[in-house]
Amino acid sequence: MAFIQWYPGHMEKAKREVQKQLSAVDIVIELRDARVPLASQNPMIGNIIHQKQRLIVLNKADLADPKATEQWVRVLQQEGDRAIAIDSKKPRDMKRLREAVQALAQPIVEKWQAKGVKQKTIRLMVLGIPNVGKSTFINQLTKKKVASVGNRPGVTKGQQWVRIDQDFELLDTPGILWPKFEDQRLAERLALTGAIKPDHYYNDDIMLSALEQLVAHYPEVLMARFKLNEEQLAWPLPELLMLLTKKLGLGEDYERASEQLIQDIQRGRLGRFTFDPVSEWTNTEGSDSE
Repeated sequence: MAFIQWYPGHMEKAKREVQKQLSAVDIVIELRDARVPLASQNPMIGNIIHQKQRLIVLNKADLADPKATEQWVRVLQQEGDRAIAIDSKKPRDMKRLREAVQALAQPIVEKWQAKGVKQKTIRLMVLGIPNVGKSTFINQLTKKKVASVGNRPGVTKGQQWVRIDQDFELLDTPGILWPKFEDQRLAERLALTGAIKPDHYYNDDIMLSALEQLVAHYPEVLMARFKLNEEQLAWPLPELLMLLTKKLGLGEDYERASEQLIQDIQRGRLGRFTFDPVSEWTNTEGSDSE
């Protein structure tokens, strides 16, 4: 399997710009992909934001396994983080998000009031890796089309302050990855969920990685969707991928089948999946908070 790496120059520049703006920010909203809460956490963010108040938002919850999402929110909260799972396209979820931000901002407001400072605007910063839905999130939060939306990584290239209302304003930032993926399993999951540009990996490699997870955690979905039996599900993964290719009517074109299956997974056509087991977080011991 080929080594996956993607860290374009604008991401290093974006990281420096974030650090420059941090002193003007009250609360950091860290967006992660609910399908890969571990893979989509940037391990540099803890060092970047230091002691700033942070709300972890597991976005795209509509595409993730709901039971696994509940587990992830619970685990993150047990670690001392404020966490919430949402589908940013749903107004009800954005209302819950705003209430969570207001609760996090309350001590800051009370501190200002104790000093006799008149009501100031709470300044938010949105951070996250590429393609976690930041632009849709920001447009829904501001109720304006202020951020470019695209189902591909690297759409947002610069920073901009966006006025939400008299209480909040927000700094949009480009998606930032980290210089080296030490754990290639996580890199494969980022590729699977669309955080890495397709020209940086082979589709069949990523689909084989996905099949390993699907067979282990969601065998019933594969069996129902592709009419597989338990014996076929136990085949070596390359043979299983070839079987799926034939069932898709693509002969032996496993590369095309892999591309189609990846797109189906990204768009939720095969079901709701979480590719980061909660057990993997306990094994890392919350390393991004160091």
